[in-house]
Parts: sequence; structure tokens; C-alpha cells
Amino acid sequence: MAKPLTLTEGRIRAMTTAFEDLSQDGVLATSVPFFSPDDLNLLIKQCSKLPMRQAKPRVGAAGREVIQDFDICFPAPRERALGQLADLLEETIAEVQNRVATPFIDEAFRLNDVAVQHYHPQSQGIGVHMDALRYRGVVFIITLAGQSSLSTCSDRDGNDARIINDQPGQLAVLSAPGFCGREGEGSRALHYVHDVTGGRLSIGLRHDTRPN
Repeated sequence: MAKPLTLTEGRIRAMTTAFEDLSQDGVLATSVPFFSPDDLNLLIKQCSKLPMRQAKPRVGAAGREVIQDFDICFPAPRERALGQLADLLEETIAEVQNRVATPFIDEAFRLNDVAVQHYHPQSQGIGVHMDALRYRGVVFIITLAGQSSLSTCSDRDGNDARIINDQPGQLAVLSAPGFCGREGEGSRALHYVHDVTGGRLSIGLRHDTRPN
């Protein structure tokens, strides 16, 4: 059995499947099985001990405000298990890119933005939003524990909602500018977290082209 959070052929195939799915017209989010119980346990052990602060309850411009009902560690340290996770995802992407005729992401990609979020049971979650245009390539969302839902939708009212399977063990992958030549508003997924019945511990990883 492979050591936790290490590159395997199975993970390369899973990421390839995710990228092929995400490259289809109209598909801005998908997920694939990716993590073992040992992977999750290693990440939970580190993430559950990180210092957290309460997120600002509302963010965004008037009329487009987004509810945020969670605690967050940001920036989370890219070290120990979180460092292994970021390395694994980057290595997997690099291997996928090497095996296809046309790269899915045609630019340098590094997961330099890592956030860990803890939602309490019955949290309101996070409202409908898009990640900023400065985040390029793809965005990863990984749920480590809890019971909640991640959905995409067609507008900020939550219409045409579609649940993305991000239960523990899954890797959720969201489109961002620079994936398959996409740019602008249509390159990003409107998404939100809801129905947080059993709490939620999750990690978000992104490539920020304007890091602080």
C-alpha cells in the first residue's frame, strides 16, 4: 500500500479524469475519489490543531454580499501534512500535463494559497460566490470530516444548483482562469457550502498570481 499523500498511478488517472471532465463545455466543477483514510487522518491531525479565527460574517460589495459562517486558518502553513498535500497535487498535475498533447494549464502553477476552514454543526456555511480572477488554473476543495454539501449554481440566487461530491475522500476541482484557455467570468464556478448538519473541516488550495 502506498504511503499517505504520495504520487501513484491511480492518482494520476484520477486527476486526468477530473481535468478531462472539467474541460467539457459548461463544466466548471467536478470531483474524483483521491484520498485514503490514512491521508485524511494525517491531514486531520494537523488541521485540527491549527490556530483559527472567526471569518468576517459578510464580505463583498453591497448587493453581492457573501455570508461566511466558519472559522479559518489563513494562510495555513505549507508544512508537514499540508506541505505533502500541496506537493502531491502539484506533482500529480505535472505528470498529467506531461502525458497529454495539449496541456490543460498553460502556465506555471504553484499552490501558494492554502486555507483551512472549520464549520460548526448547523453553520450557515458560505454563500454563493466566485473565487477572484487572480486565482488561476484550478481550485481544489478537500473535505476532511463532517457532513455538508458543496454546490454550484447558475446565478447568485442559487438557481440550477448541482451538488458536487466533496465528501471525505473526494477531491473537488473547480475551473479557474487559465484552464483550457478559459478567461473572464465564464471561467469560474459560482459555488457555495450549505446543509452543514455534521460540521465540516476542509482545505482550499489555489494558485494566487498576486500573493501578498
